[in-house]
Amino acid sequence: MHFGVYEFEVFQEEGRFIAVPYDMEGATQGEDFEDLCLMVADWLKMHIEDWEIAGKELPTPTFGNKPRHGGTNMVFGISAGIETIEKVTASEAARMLGVTQGRVSQMIKDARLYGWREGRNAYVSLDSVRARLTEKPRAGRPLKVAAAL
Repeated sequence: MHFGVYEFEVFQEEGRFIAVPYDMEGATQGEDFEDLCLMVADWLKMHIEDWEIAGKELPTPTFGNKPRHGGTNMVFGISAGIETIEKVTASEAARMLGVTQGRVSQMIKDARLYGWREGRNAYVSLDSVRARLTEKPRAGRPLKVAAAL
């Protein structure tokens, strides 16, 4: 598990609160300041989990940066890692989705599910399984889209 502490510039734009990190790509937003703080925590958690799964080093944080959008600098921190991801085994995901384990592997390869290996075990994030269930895909093979001529 990692404890990530990063500086963000926080500003308002078109009625929304925006937070832009200095040491990584992307940004997040919230409807009000409280919502923004929750969104920053979720954003950091997701990025730290992704870096750990990919075996990447977390970016080195910098502090005392000069605001680029006329906002205020704030520091946010969160503990996260592979242990904080709600997960199921690949076989549990297959059962939940009503497909074979082979299909789960293909869905991970096609980025339709978010999965990874820990040693000999394969896991799938519970959020990606829930999202797939919400999509209610039709049975059968996906249609191939003809290329434009």
